[in-house]
Amino acid sequence: MSTLPRAARRLATLTLLAAASAAHATEGGGLGTYPDGLENYLSGALPPPGVHALLYAGLMKYDKLRDTNGHALPVPGFGVDVAVLAPRIVWVTPHKVLGGDLAFHTVLPLLNVSFKAAGTRWRSTGLGDITFGPALGFHPSPSLHYVLALDLIAPTGRYSSGDPSSPGKNHWTVQPVFAISTMEAAGLNADLKLMYDINQRNGATQTRSGQALHADYALGWGLGNGWVAGLGGHVFLQTTADSGPASAQGKARAIGLGPSLRYADGRGVLVTLKLQKEFSVRNRPEGTQFFVKAALPF
Repeated sequence: MSTLPRAARRLATLTLLAAASAAHATEGGGLGTYPDGLENYLSGALPPPGVHALLYAGLMKYDKLRDTNGHALPVPGFGVDVAVLAPRIVWVTPHKVLGGDLAFHTVLPLLNVSFKAAGTRWRSTGLGDITFGPALGFHPSPSLHYVLALDLIAPTGRYSSGDPSSPGKNHWTVQPVFAISTMEAAGLNADLKLMYDINQRNGATQTRSGQALHADYALGWGLGNGWVAGLGGHVFLQTTADSGPASAQGKARAIGLGPSLRYADGRGVLVTLKLQKEFSVRNRPEGTQFFVKAALPF
């Protein structure tokens, strides 16, 4: 990892988008537009035809920078705090394509980003980078569901190469998505959401972040009363190197793990909670994240 400003530019760009969408191989060795671990139980279960509203919220705190060997970099007073509120609209059409339910979705992340280092602080609040795209939902059985999607992340958030708290990343990302869920009211519940980030060039820095494979996961046990309790987290692996003047010196990776809960009342109300701590971090910031997902019928 090179200079602190390069790492800072990557950190501030955490966006919420949901349902899907993005990873963290970004210029300077930081985070990407999708908050790792955001999704939880039922990530692969597309709802029935109609318009559905979900809300994602999260608090993310990073207090260490790790180099390519996993060693903490000596950055005085380093810290990044991100609060996100991201409404997501999902429209499941009545049409079938290749046997799956055709759907479209969009996520509009609202961010509050605070970055500090060496006695200096930056703060930004505003719209982040919007995610949108089509999806196909499949339901092989009442307990097994999966989704194929293609998300596009647009550079809609404000960006300045001199402000490490900028809520936007200033480049497009194309993200294929595969999510699968298996669920039992009393029994095993398992969810996996796989994403692959193909980042475009940041015109302000002439740098292209490396491609990355990342996944959100949850594994729990249904208690038979609407509750599921277990573990969840994320895995992130940068697969290609950055290119350009602000490139990181190595590829990034991280693993997150912690408790995960779900409640569903069977009438459309859904709430999930996840707290995760990162470890085995390389070439990016390390921290702790808390996420909430809620769906309310309307």
